[in-house]
Formats: sequence, structure tokens, C-alpha cells
Amino acid sequence: MRYDFHTHTVFSDGELIPSELIRRAKILNHRAIAITDHGDASNYKDLIEKITLAREELKNYWDIRLIVGIELTHIPPKSIPKMAKRCKDIGAEIVVVHGETIVEPVEEKTNYYASISEDVDIIAHPGLIDKESAENIKENNIFLEITSRKGHSLTNGHVLNIGREYNIPSLINTDTHSLSDLIDISFAKKVGMGCGMSERELKNTLSTYPKELLNRLDNKF
Repeated sequence: MRYDFHTHTVFSDGELIPSELIRRAKILNHRAIAITDHGDASNYKDLIEKITLAREELKNYWDIRLIVGIELTHIPPKSIPKMAKRCKDIGAEIVVVHGETIVEPVEEKTNYYASISEDVDIIAHPGLIDKESAENIKENNIFLEITSRKGHSLTNGHVLNIGREYNIPSLINTDTHSLSDLIDISFAKKVGMGCGMSERELKNTLSTYPKELLNRLDNKF
């Protein structure tokens, strides 16, 4: 089974409506998928409401779990803890923060302020993440993302090594924007092997850690 906790729809810069995204994920044998459209103070309420509506409708028909999420993107770093809490308070199941990828001008300290928030679940494509942030990530039980997305994936090896050093769990996500971005379990394994994962690490990031995140959600909602 496949799990993906970072995808986008037409509600931000993706190409698919939620129903088509979920249908295509189901065909690729996904057990759970999170829709995490790009959000800031201007649109977070609208995004969470729309994905919640989609979840409530689709769960009546398809045996795939749609997780209501958001990706806080390019917002002022110091506002991240406040915005993450606001998102959780109105119904977001997971909060992803757009990390300091080396291929975009993400403001310095984004990783750090995400790492000190108890309401952040995943730091996406965190780039050359530093050790101070890693210590906070470990303390606050945040997941690091290993990504299949072109460009962002250039630092997967560094992210993996930081995760190893601090015993931080990782998830292989796609950052899907179009129908060709979704991947099956076979390709996800290649992404993990490509950055140097062992067989044990692959099993953890593809199965054990996603289930841990889902269990965390079940205990909160």
C-alpha cells in the first residue's frame, strides 16, 4: 500500500480537483493521501473547508483515506507556529510547512520556526536542514520529507543523513501538482534507494512511519 502526505489541487497550483486526485491515487493502490494546498493567512480557512467537504463526500464511496491538510508556504517564519495552530484549530488534520528547498527563495529560519511548533506535522523538502532545527524536530515529533519532486529532491541525501543522526522519521511524498506526479510503491522504493536508504529504512519510511502518523491522527480526532 502507498501513502502520500503532500499533494496539491486546483485550489492552489495543482491541476486536478480532489475527486480526480483521489481516484488516481486509488488506482495506484494508495491507502491514504493528504491534500495540502498552499496556504497563508489569506486562504487557509477556505482551503480547509473545501477539502473537508471533499473528504466527507468521498468517504461514503471509496476505501481510501483523504486527509485534510495544508502546506504553509513562503509565510514569514515567525508566523509559522501561530498559523499552524490556527489551521489545526479549524480542522486541519495535518500541517505541512514548505521547507527551505534550495531551488526556491524560501526565507531563512523557515525550518527553524517550523521545528519549534507543536502543531507542525511535516517539514516538506527542507533542503540543507541544520542541526539546531533537527534537534527541535525530534523533540516535537515532526516528520521529515524525502521527496520525489524534481529540484526539491536534490537534497534528499542530506535530509536522510540528518534523519539518521537524530533518529527522525521520514516520509516519501510526491508534492503532486499534476497527474504524472503521483507514484506507486515501486517508484517510491526507487526514490528511497536513490538517496541511500537501507532496506530497513525503506520499510520504515514506506510503511511503519506512515502508519504511525495515521495512528497519531486517529488519537487526536
